[in-house]
Amino acid sequence: MSVDLVVRNCTVVTPAGRAPDSGLAVEGGRIVALGEPDCLPDGDRVLDAGGNVLVPGIVDCHIHNREPGLEYKEDWESATRAAAAGGVTTVVGMPNTDPVIDRPDNLELKYERGEATAHVDFQSYVVVTSENLELIPDLDAAGALGYKIFLGSTVGDVPPPNDGEIIAAMERIRETGKRLGFHEENGEIIDHYTERFQTEGKNDPIDHSHSRPVIAEREAVERMITFAEETGVKIHMYHVSSGSAAEAVSRGKARGVDVTAETCPHYLWFTEDVMREKGNPARIQPPIRDAEERAKLWDVGIDDGVIDCIATDHAPHTPEEKKVDDPFGNTWDAISGFVGLETEIPVMLTFVDEGRLTLEEWVHRHSTRPAQVWGMYPQKGSLQVGTDADFTIVDPDHEWTLEDADALHSKNCVTPFEGETFTGKAVATVVRGEVVYEDGEVVGEPGYGTRVDVDADPV
Repeated sequence: MSVDLVVRNCTVVTPAGRAPDSGLAVEGGRIVALGEPDCLPDGDRVLDAGGNVLVPGIVDCHIHNREPGLEYKEDWESATRAAAAGGVTTVVGMPNTDPVIDRPDNLELKYERGEATAHVDFQSYVVVTSENLELIPDLDAAGALGYKIFLGSTVGDVPPPNDGEIIAAMERIRETGKRLGFHEENGEIIDHYTERFQTEGKNDPIDHSHSRPVIAEREAVERMITFAEETGVKIHMYHVSSGSAAEAVSRGKARGVDVTAETCPHYLWFTEDVMREKGNPARIQPPIRDAEERAKLWDVGIDDGVIDCIATDHAPHTPEEKKVDDPFGNTWDAISGFVGLETEIPVMLTFVDEGRLTLEEWVHRHSTRPAQVWGMYPQKGSLQVGTDADFTIVDPDHEWTLEDADALHSKNCVTPFEGETFTGKAVATVVRGEVVYEDGEVVGEPGYGTRVDVDADPV
């Protein structure tokens, strides 16, 4: 018997442990065997992993691919090309596009564009506003992975519903069984400090960070947990940036609320000093916090297990929008967000190399748990026989420096990780049995990626 693909000479790592000198076999886009070399069939193609580590395909459940409407920043093709190069096999797009993804026709448009050009598999959230509460069942029927509410001002200026409408939305979403996520910042607090700082002439990049204080994040987390406790809906906190917010999530979990949370590599890597060192290119919302909050995020969020998922908030903008030529100029003229799809694995593997977490813990948060949280498991985020043959091969010992961000694969590549040194890198990416990245090149074809079916029967 010969199958489509056999991978040999690797250590397979899942949240349950690691298997040295192992491999797997793929037929028809599904895993058909895992184990020691003698247990594997012959393959039409044999991929020698070179003694590296093979993990379930990385799932990034928070990217801004910008399509439809803002393709000058990024589109499905360029975002998923970057994902393939970064070792990411599934991405989930955010809804603050143009038009916003707030009704079934717009969601279908986003899906159609992805099916035409994506290199890796994908899904999309839909946004909830004051204008589409009645459409929640229709959006569920259209295949939405989950829902999102922007509580504070952010890129795209999507207005939040009022608190009564949020509770009404929660009640409707509870009936779908899907999860509701939040950009969790109190808009009134942010607006107050932004106006005050601008009036006072506080225009430095660090002033943008301080205009969005930790209390704005913590209060929003606690308020949404309270609402969820009342309504029984499943909720998620995107891009948790502070240890104080992680503590609020922990309190919600302890009360029995079904609340999950993610953080991003940049919140674990940098402190707010990056704003003084690199300026507006590091501007993001919520902002990167001070050393005390970062330490608490590690202690509570990672070491105590409160943070469920690692995601990037990958958010490309042009160098002009990021004020790259004037990085320490008036921060209110710059825009928030930067790319992350090709640095997330190197950052997390560097933490593994430093002993901050194990390979198994990394895989749990960066593959298995995101797939579970968003209803894609076990087809995604696992290496079970019968599931999609999505996997990432990484070299955990490869030391390198991101010398030139323009070498990345997004349309716009501004990132504060330029100049940073890492230990670890993706060396091959496989989506449903198809090698889409190897030997430093994206080799998959646009349009191979497909929408993830969130209603698939468990295997």
